Amino acid sequence: MLLPNIKHPKQLMNLSVNELEDLAVQIRNFLIEKLSVTGGHLAPNLGVVELTLALHYCFDSPRDKMIFDVGHQAYVHKILTGRMDQFDTLRKYKGLCGFVKRSESEHDVWEAGHSSTSLSAAMGMAMARDLKGENNRVIAMIGDGALTGGMAFEALNHIGHEQKKLIVILNDNEMSIAPNVGAMHNYLSKIRSDRFYLRAKDEVEMVLKKIPAIGGKLAKTAEKMKDSLKYMMVPGVLFEELGFTYLGPVDGHDLNKLIDTLNQADNVDGPVLVHAVTTKGKGYRPAESDSHKWHGVSTPYKIESGQMLKAVGNPMYTEVFGQTLIELGEQDKRIVAVTPAMPGGSGLIPFSKKFPDRMIDVGIAEQHAATLCAALAMEGMKPVFAVYSTFMQRAYDQIVHDICRHNANVMFAIDRAGFVGADGETHQGVYDVAFMRHIPNIVIMMPKDENELRHMMKTALDYNEGPIAYRYPRNNVRGVPMDTELVPIPIGTWEIVRPGEGYAILASGPMVQLAEETAEQLKREGISVEVVNARFIKPLDGEMLKNLAETGTSMLVLEEVSQAGSMGSAVLEYFAEQGIHDAVVSLMGIEDRFIEHGSIPQQREEVGLTLESVCQEIRKLKTARTAELGKRSFMS
Repeated sequence: MLLPNIKHPKQLMNLSVNELEDLAVQIRNFLIEKLSVTGGHLAPNLGVVELTLALHYCFDSPRDKMIFDVGHQAYVHKILTGRMDQFDTLRKYKGLCGFVKRSESEHDVWEAGHSSTSLSAAMGMAMARDLKGENNRVIAMIGDGALTGGMAFEALNHIGHEQKKLIVILNDNEMSIAPNVGAMHNYLSKIRSDRFYLRAKDEVEMVLKKIPAIGGKLAKTAEKMKDSLKYMMVPGVLFEELGFTYLGPVDGHDLNKLIDTLNQADNVDGPVLVHAVTTKGKGYRPAESDSHKWHGVSTPYKIESGQMLKAVGNPMYTEVFGQTLIELGEQDKRIVAVTPAMPGGSGLIPFSKKFPDRMIDVGIAEQHAATLCAALAMEGMKPVFAVYSTFMQRAYDQIVHDICRHNANVMFAIDRAGFVGADGETHQGVYDVAFMRHIPNIVIMMPKDENELRHMMKTALDYNEGPIAYRYPRNNVRGVPMDTELVPIPIGTWEIVRPGEGYAILASGPMVQLAEETAEQLKREGISVEVVNARFIKPLDGEMLKNLAETGTSMLVLEEVSQAGSMGSAVLEYFAEQGIHDAVVSLMGIEDRFIEHGSIPQQREEVGLTLESVCQEIRKLKTARTAELGKRSFMS
């Protein structure tokens, strides 16, 4: 066994290609075995085993900078750089991160959880290298799905213009998370399907080299001849027109060809694009046959059969959203679902089968999706922008400029709102309230349970005055009874779910359940706590806030979002604007730092969103209230 002895990528240089091929088999078996217990991104990593081995064989990490787009396909890189022994802790609390992590290893030079960033990072590192007078290589690996992102096109344009020496490896497996869409996908399909591409290109070059240099005029003619032949015989020349030397397509599982191609790329003084065609899920039949399902595995599975060992429990909020959208879609033909390459993750596959003409997957292009929704709304449609909270960050400018400024009636279905668990800090859905609440015209809601989510979806559909968002968590639903008739909720109204006196918890989303548990716990201590379902984050229920302040109720705002810019901040702003200076308000949310991977309960415990912490905060309010009442009694 070679694998247990690999502690540093330099050791690969002592291996033959045959030994590297054996090592590839061992790495695949290791990943299949370990991820059957921990879960993780299986199919993407099985697809890049040979590619990653070739990279580390040909280049010298960390001196040479290897940049992995998104970073969830870097498990092989982690194995080769001395972290194999940590894979039992993959994606667990305080364990090995499922993405590239700079604090983990000197070999991790760039980290990201969002796609399409690697080319910009590579350009920055190449420019820094040249400015410092160094001579290391810079290599970026990007998938064909990530290449559809607008940021990748911006970087390609700049790299081609500057002509810096760097290598871009296009890992072309025809997939991002779901099957790819768009013109770039079709363009790459043409190249993949033309088995004469390389031979045609080589023959053109050979012919030109045999033409004697007999003057500038003939040389120009030869160049025109080259271009003419290129356009006739090559199915696509986009990358060459952008200023890259294009090498490929090459079999991404043939180590001999990969090593030879990477060495060729290293000899080019300028930007090179190596087009490697790979199979997502390579070497594990279940993952090869359904790489979408096996992209990210969240539950253990049986290695022999590929059977997922799903825990018994209630469905996810995502499923409730998807089914309810079908119900609403049957009632209103104006509803159009829009997703940025996440039809499965957003629960839209059933909708797409029911209404294929009203399902739009734009690929990894959140900015385009947002502006597209604005235009759909302006033309009388009812677009539902189904997007994870973390990915919606990428469309902030379009939300401000094209949706809210136009007051376009776009419905935002914000999935994964709050903590997300094992994906960690790059995917936490805790910032959307802060970056959306301050934008004029928008309404923001969050349900306390799945039944209320359904009513909020009806609320959004019936609302015609501008953009409206409902956010929901990456949790199993509570299992409450479901109403058959959906009715809109009056905008800006909160709900008292448990009466109390003297103290009130204003909670949103899953925190309502925590508030109810807190009230029940404190009841045993003689403390009566009112629980308010603060389901509208914007606008606030000003009337209820005034009543709470006028009755001298001490308030605790409880939410699973960044405390800066939160609903709690909005409550404080409201009292300041109303000139109510004696309102007692305490805030509990997520402190000003990034929260890493682990389970959702562990993440909540880390920031103090637990039963005991909330009880303790109410006890503090009680102590302060008792002291204040005693002070007033003494003064009177």
